[in-house]
Amino acid sequence: MHPKNFDTLSQAVDALTKDGYKEQFESDADKILAAFSKVKYTPEELQIVETFRFEGETNPADSTMVLAIVANDGTKGTMVMTYGADQNHNDELIKRIPFSK
Repeated sequence: MHPKNFDTLSQAVDALTKDGYKEQFESDADKILAAFSKVKYTPEELQIVETFRFEGETNPADSTMVLAIVANDGTKGTMVMTYGADQNHNDELIKRIPFSK
């Protein structure tokens, strides 16, 4: 587990990358894509192990969240989600990814 007090998005992503979260996950219409390996996962094949949220400096509605995700095949990576005008992810699909216990 990491401290919940990263000051910036890049600090969180850098720390997670150093801990082996090297893949970059993205959502599409019906799968979660691992950008580097090109493997596609269903939400049920993944688990969210940590989350980090960052508020926009000038507008609190512009926030970003980093999810640390582990796949059932051992792949570890992050998903960066932005909220606000430039949102480009499948919220409903991502909500189906379970949190680890």
